[in-house]
Amino acid sequence: MATVTYVTHDGNEYEATLIEGKSLMQTAVDEAIPGIDGDCGGEAACGTCHVVVDPTWIDTVGRSGEVEEEMLSMHPEREATSRLSCQMVATEAWDGLTVRLPEFQL
Repeated sequence: MATVTYVTHDGNEYEATLIEGKSLMQTAVDEAIPGIDGDCGGEAACGTCHVVVDPTWIDTVGRSGEVEEEMLSMHPEREATSRLSCQMVATEAWDGLTVRLPEFQL
């Protein structure tokens, strides 16, 4: 069973089971992880599912694409490994992935 850990800006950790083919945003919403709202339902149109991928994982999960960049470029807490979790579709290879949540999303 593959897992992902969501870490809030104040250090609280929430572990969830990854389901292959399901987005990290949907996983977080289904598990009521605080700080991931997904207001646009996964359309990459709101930025309320912003996560910062642990740098050791960015090559495995991939970097943001053009659609994500449009939203992330407006985000004040954007970092080099920022992603929209609605655009991150899980695979078993992501077992142990850690993502941080920006402070403003809590």
